[in-house]
Amino acid sequence: MRVGVPKEIKSDENRVGITPGSAGEYVAHGHEVLVETGAGLGMGASDGDFIAAGATIVASAADVFSNADLVVKVKEPQPVEWAQLREGQILYTYLHLAPDPEQTKGLIESGVTAIAYETVTDDHGGLPLLAPMSEVAGRLSIQAAAHSLEKHSGGLGLLLGGVPGVKPGKVVVIGGGVVGTNAARMAVGLGADVVVLDRSLPRLRQLDELFDNRAMTRYSTREALEEEVISADAVIGAVLLPGASAPKLVTRDMLKRMKDGAVIADVAIDQGGCFETSKPTTHADPTYIVNGVVHYCVANMPGAVPRTSSFALNNATLPFGLALADQGLEAVRQNHHLKNGLNVHRGVVTNIAVAESLGITYTPADQALAH
Repeated sequence: MRVGVPKEIKSDENRVGITPGSAGEYVAHGHEVLVETGAGLGMGASDGDFIAAGATIVASAADVFSNADLVVKVKEPQPVEWAQLREGQILYTYLHLAPDPEQTKGLIESGVTAIAYETVTDDHGGLPLLAPMSEVAGRLSIQAAAHSLEKHSGGLGLLLGGVPGVKPGKVVVIGGGVVGTNAARMAVGLGADVVVLDRSLPRLRQLDELFDNRAMTRYSTREALEEEVISADAVIGAVLLPGASAPKLVTRDMLKRMKDGAVIADVAIDQGGCFETSKPTTHADPTYIVNGVVHYCVANMPGAVPRTSSFALNNATLPFGLALADQGLEAVRQNHHLKNGLNVHRGVVTNIAVAESLGITYTPADQALAH
């Protein structure tokens, strides 16, 4: 199979879908790997590194899209990219379709088979291709919040960890999953006062044991959420409903009662965000202020550390990618975890959460794959 790797074109996105090491694995399996020139430069991989791994460098993204059977990316295709996709081709990348009707329409019209990293599952009920970027984003969210709390960024002028004799900042993490756990870990490490809210008692017990009283856990009722958010210096939105739009948990009314100069970092922004006032931003212009509260809502947070992120992502995506290259659609039919990753196939939406979020017709994956 021909495996294609275009250069990412989303704003400030420097990750690469396949690293040179992963390219070598595809080649070892007998596949041809086509890499757009310069695709890996943002994360420190030269064209020469890919050539040494056995890949072929091509001059443009058009060369990748027109020749590849399997296109491996990082971020969702942009309009100029989805226009080049075609029926019979497999797209393997993050999609985040629930808040993005235009992309969904573009993929439907292309006839492509689109597999979303964020809905591929594992035997433990986890999301193994989302997890590494959730780890990165969770940790970055605290760095972003700490920077945004500085006065020149519009924040309170607060050092998150405090100093002897001065209280540390209060960080409230909404959601105790992979993002929330990693955010809490970083905040605790900085010496902040940390509260994690979640609706799973078993998960709260795990977090309580993990942090050994260095972070407080609290069951997330509406009242508890409001109390903690209003008193926070920084709030991290770490809520995930796989495939679906994130719930708007923090309302504009709550925001009005937060401290002037407080910070919110919405890691759920890829799925629409969990703050009512959230809108996507970029690394070039990462924040904006509403009612005196600094909003950090960068939609591709791990893109800030593309070297770490590309390696971490490839560690997770490579086994499934090799299965797709080796077996094509048969890999999707035979592996229910990959089947859960199937979002669009030959003009229909095959993920129920995406279909419900967008109000469009849902076609079960097995039914779609039968044709």
